[in-house]
Amino acid sequence: MTRIGILGTGRVATNLADKLSAAGHHITLGSRSPDGTAARTTGLAPTPQTAFADHRTTARTTDIVINATPGDSSLDRLTDLRTELAGKILIDVSNATRDAADGLPGDLCHPGSSLAEKLQAALPDTRVVKTLNTMLFTVMTAPETLATPPTAYLSGNDEDAKETVAGLLGDLGWQPEQVEDLGDISTARATEAMILVVPHILRRHGFKPFAVSLAR
Repeated sequence: MTRIGILGTGRVATNLADKLSAAGHHITLGSRSPDGTAARTTGLAPTPQTAFADHRTTARTTDIVINATPGDSSLDRLTDLRTELAGKILIDVSNATRDAADGLPGDLCHPGSSLAEKLQAALPDTRVVKTLNTMLFTVMTAPETLATPPTAYLSGNDEDAKETVAGLLGDLGWQPEQVEDLGDISTARATEAMILVVPHILRRHGFKPFAVSLAR
C-alpha cells in the first residue's frame, strides 16, 4: 500500500482516487474546503482507504502526489507547497491552457516549454513525472475500453520515479507495452502540445472516450 495524495477534487481526481483505492492504496484528496464539503461534491465518502484534507496536509502526509488541479493555476498552487513536496514524486496529469470562448482548451500557457518543466524548475527537490495528459479522463483508469490500445506517455528526469509511476499505471489497468517512456522532463512539452488537437475532436464528436496515441 502506498499513501497517495491527489491535489484536486474534480472528475480527474475522483476517477483516479476510486481506481487507486480499489487497488489497495491509501488516498488523500486535497481540497481547498476539506471540512466535508469536498466529500459531498465528489460523491466519495471518507473510508479507511480514502480521506480528505487541505492541499498542504495532503502534500505533507503522503508519499506520492498527483497534480489534478486546473493546469492554468497549477504552477502557483504547487510552488506554494515546495517544502511539503520536497523528496517526493509528483505526478503531473494536468494541461496548462487558456480556455477558448466555448470553454474547451485553447492556447498553451507555456509555449516553448511545458507545465511539467515549469514545475520541475520551481520544485528542484521534487521528482516530477508527466503522464496521462493525452486522453479523456475516463481512459486514465480504463484504457481497455478503447477499441485501439491507447498510449500512456512518461516524461521525467528520474528513472526510479518513472519506474514507480509505471507501476501505478499498471494498477490503473495499463499494460507495459502501452507505456511509452519519452525521456527527460523536457519531452513533456510534446505531450502537452497534443492538447491542441483535443478541442477539435471534442467539438466534432463530443465527450467520447479517446486518447492521442502511438500506432505501430
